Amino acid sequence: MKRVYTLEDLDCANCAAKIEKAINDIPEVIKAEVSFMTQRLVVELEEKNLQEVEKKINEVVKKVDSDVTLKLK
Repeated sequence: MKRVYTLEDLDCANCAAKIEKAINDIPEVIKAEVSFMTQRLVVELEEKNLQEVEKKINEVVKKVDSDVTLKLK
């Protein structure tokens, strides 16, 4: 399953790279790509436990940069 999110208020390319790496470390995530230029996160993930995985993704984003808001596109 592919999900696309907007990363509102992402203002640091280094933070974008950290977010991408941390999300890719989540076991249920197949692949995650963050585009700093478009402030977009594209995630391929397993459909099972979708809400739990999205919660983990949001926690990762907040841990790296508490000013960034994750919104499903």
